[in-house]
Amino acid sequence: MGNHEFRYNERLGIKLPELYKPYESFSLEERTEIVTVWEEIRGRIPSRVIELERVIEDKLHRLADEEDFGVSCLLNGEIADLASVINDLHIWYRMQADVNSNKVQL
Repeated sequence: MGNHEFRYNERLGIKLPELYKPYESFSLEERTEIVTVWEEIRGRIPSRVIELERVIEDKLHRLADEEDFGVSCLLNGEIADLASVINDLHIWYRMQADVNSNKVQL
């Protein structure tokens, strides 16, 4: 596994692939391993998005009742950051790899 790894991304809350050589230079066995691990991680992304959406909803409820402008600004910033994470997770969710192809969208 020296030519690739899946490293935990604190911001996104999932592991992301890191390939240390071009995908097409991996053997079929290595590509199968990469795709298998990625598909398992990828399958958990919708649950992660739902989890973040719930946090956003909670912050929106707090924002609706907040009277302090500074706190409102802080909540808005947190909501924007979470929305950015969700956007990035959607991008990663669309990433797919084909074991039999020399092309990858990882």
